[in-house]
Parts: sequence; C-alpha cells; structure tokens
Amino acid sequence: MKQISILGCGWLGFPLAKKLIGKGNSVKGSTTSENKLSILENVGINPFLVNIESEGVSENIADFLAESEVLIIDIPPKLRAENPNSEKKIFVEKIKNLIPFIEKSTVKKVLFVSSTSVYGDDNDFITEETIPNPETESGKQLVLVENLLQENQNFETTILRFGGLIGEDRHPVKFLAGKENLENPDAPINLIHLRDCISIIEEIINQNKWNEVFNAVAPFHPIRSAYYTQKAVEMNLTLPKFSSEKSNIKKIISSEKIETVLSYKFKLEHY
Repeated sequence: MKQISILGCGWLGFPLAKKLIGKGNSVKGSTTSENKLSILENVGINPFLVNIESEGVSENIADFLAESEVLIIDIPPKLRAENPNSEKKIFVEKIKNLIPFIEKSTVKKVLFVSSTSVYGDDNDFITEETIPNPETESGKQLVLVENLLQENQNFETTILRFGGLIGEDRHPVKFLAGKENLENPDAPINLIHLRDCISIIEEIINQNKWNEVFNAVAPFHPIRSAYYTQKAVEMNLTLPKFSSEKSNIKKIISSEKIETVLSYKFKLEHY
C-alpha cells in the first residue's frame, strides 16, 4: 500500500483516485471547490481544498503532501481563462511556488501529467526522443514545467504526455458535429481513452518507472475525416464536413515505449 497525493481530482484525477483506493492505496485528493470536498470524501478520498496560484499556495499544502510518497500533478494550465491578454508564465509560476513544499515533504516520486501539445506539427513520427517544439502558449509552459520538475534533485519525476483525451462522457466529435470546412482531413488522430490513462499511471507507480518520459497515445491512427465521420454516425450526430484541401500534417505520436517498457496493452475496443 502506498500513500499517494493527487493534485487535481477532476476528469482524470477523480476516477484515478477511486481506482488507486480500490487497489489498497491511501489517497489524498485536492480540489479548488468547497462543494466537491464531500464528493471526494464519500468515495474514500482524503479531501483537501488546495489552490495553487502564481502569487502563492494554500496554507494546507503541507498537510496535503504530508506522509505521501508519490505526488501526481494533474492540473491544466488554463491560461486563457486566467489572463487572456498576458504573456506571463502563469502556470510555470504556480509550479515554482509548489516545488519548495514538495522538497520539504516526504514525497520522493512525482508524476506530472503533461500533453503531446509540447510537440509541433512539423514532425511526421514522434517518439520521446523528439525534441519538443510547442506552438501554443500552454504547450510552451508545459515544457518549462517538465524541465523544472525533472531537473530537481530532491525527487524523481516521470513525465506522462497524453494525446487527445476521450471517455464515455467526452469525445471531440461532439464539438465537430455539424461543422463545415474543417481543416486537416487527412491528419492522423492521436487519442487516448480515460481507462488507458488510469491504467498507465497505475503501471508507472506499480513498476517504479521514475525519471522517465512517456508518450501516451493509442496505437490507432485513422485519418480525421474518416474517424470523426464514423463516430458521428455511431453517436447519431450531424456529420462534420471537412475541407477538400489536403493537409500536410501527418503527425503520428508513438506509444511504443509504453508498450515495451511497461509491457502495456491498450484497450483498443474503447476507440
């Protein structure tokens, strides 16, 4: 049994916490909403109201980290919502404020949930050896945070870069349905299902795979137009219409490292 702290019990963190508890672990979970404290507590999560801001961190952060061996950081940058006109490194500053508390705590292993947005669109085939070249502000800040955590010698950090997230209640086709002139019809998809996200994190912890970088994308890469048209039909949604112009984006993100190093098999029936 391990004591694990999950910073951010949202779409991924909440079911992850439940799964870890079900396997006999003790889990502390954070939320920024007082209304969610009872929801976390009702499923066996030790709940904490924690705010990580660019100006500082909640006073109870030390209690949230206390006695935990593993910290999972699963908080999105959310840059646009906070300050759409600012180029300040808001997310980077948040993590900088958090790091001293990690250093003083019992935490020795950090798993940082990142994104494949750290890669640009100018690569055809991407592995963990591909040098990040982010095009978005959030991608740029994710790379800076990855480096901050990996360079710290007080704990070991594994970076987990997820592709597009999907689940029973979340699928990008719902946002594309009925839209016209969608770009990049021939671009391959790079998606990962919630169940695979959770299982991969479990394997990293169980197998002690620290000081690593993993790309996590299902080895299933049909082109966008075919895949989303099929999904719209399956979900009885209005078909999306793609531009007839060919795209030059051929980016395929490889998960071969996860499949070999973790001996992990993706649950392709979910896609």
